Amino acid sequence: MPHRTIRTLVRAGLQPREDRALADRLAASTAALDGAHLRTADFTGWLAGRGREHAFRVDRIPFAALDGWSFEAGTGNLRHRTGRFFTVEGLHVTEKGEPHGDGPAAEWYQPTIRQPEVGLLGILAKEFDGVLHFLMQAKMEPGNPNLLQLSPTVQATRSNYTKAHQGAAVRHIDHFMGPGRGRVLVDSLQSEHGSWFFRKSNRNMVVEARGDVEPHEDFCWLTLGQLHALLHRDNTVNMDSRTVLACLPPAAYPTFSGGPAPHEDSALLGDTELLSWITGERSRHHVRAEPVPLAGLPGWTRRDDAIVHDEGRYFEVVAVDVRADSREVSGWTQPLFAPVGCGVTAFLTREFDGVPHVLVHARVEGGFLDTVELGPTVQCTPGNHAHLPPELQAPFLGTVLGAGPDRIRYEAVHAEEGGRFHHAESRYLVVAADEETAPADPPPGYAWATPAQLSSLVRHGHYLNVQARTLLAVLNALPERAG
Repeated sequence: MPHRTIRTLVRAGLQPREDRALADRLAASTAALDGAHLRTADFTGWLAGRGREHAFRVDRIPFAALDGWSFEAGTGNLRHRTGRFFTVEGLHVTEKGEPHGDGPAAEWYQPTIRQPEVGLLGILAKEFDGVLHFLMQAKMEPGNPNLLQLSPTVQATRSNYTKAHQGAAVRHIDHFMGPGRGRVLVDSLQSEHGSWFFRKSNRNMVVEARGDVEPHEDFCWLTLGQLHALLHRDNTVNMDSRTVLACLPPAAYPTFSGGPAPHEDSALLGDTELLSWITGERSRHHVRAEPVPLAGLPGWTRRDDAIVHDEGRYFEVVAVDVRADSREVSGWTQPLFAPVGCGVTAFLTREFDGVPHVLVHARVEGGFLDTVELGPTVQCTPGNHAHLPPELQAPFLGTVLGAGPDRIRYEAVHAEEGGRFHHAESRYLVVAADEETAPADPPPGYAWATPAQLSSLVRHGHYLNVQARTLLAVLNALPERAG
């Protein structure tokens, strides 16, 4: 920070290090199950109406029909003629160290998305009738199974908000950037999918608006209570919204058994012990991830309309033609990653002395910036592991898939990032476990942590992966349903 700016802050006087009133304001917003401008019962009709007002279409096309995209001579990397947006390249990953149940492969090749610019995911907040509301956008993404989902106020790459696409300006961007921006409530860099992106980060922000906010028919103000209710619906709240919501301080913590509120300062592992365990996991794994040419990538074959794994697993790289009259540009073509099969993403939960805990996994993914991030207990596509013997199957997957309705505390299907992934869906679950299915002393690579500890970690970047952040947003939505 420039010296002049520091002096200005000092002259302004001291201020509290923590905004203790924010928790009360968020609690009031969580308790408000209807908004000042839109009732929850009317949301479905509003979203469907936004879909009817716009023309959306997404078609699969061969690579030769891509406009502005081409396979680079020599490397075979798929890139845009401007050099902006992103590039599909090859990635070679080697991992040395204890595998900790991550699978038998210590070395692999795959396509990856390389997008070095930091994107902005921002939700605007404002009080109406004394209650915090959050401005959400009905946004079309070409990879969404149902095209239209609820996104943050601003969901834009640097190429978007600097208008590299020569399109319209990103609406409301000035509230998050520049001297006129509002009061920052949340601001942290978070990773995207480490299995598909190479070291990609997004800036996750919640900003309280100063003054009026220009209305627009594709945006609506919702309370936290409304957003929590919508998280229980399939394919409604998009991934970018979920990760930003996870960064908000929780108004309360879940009680999986419906008992009294837990002691937030109690945990099986103290905060220092948990941080030490994470540091130890990062230290014991040596991961080398190197970009390599996409052409001739071992185990992958390029066809006219897709790049596919030779055994038909994991994902494909495909091309689409998009028409969307509500976007900054009304039509374009682009590559997308299309997973093969629906994923399963779950936290196993237990209460120890009445304090809720979730079982986190120290995950190694080739695209992570810092080797290991905390992921869900289970995060996999079962079909990708069906060929493996039982001892090499994803740990705890059988417990999750075999859970009866009495053990499932949460279940919904959510899509991953629709701007880069085509119909990438996962079944997200929170499942109650016991000593037999998830012991208090878990296997290597796993640890019990409280939701309060995860909320503390997510204030900093690269501790929780994007799937764990979706589940943290879900956990923050559970207290109202406890009991």
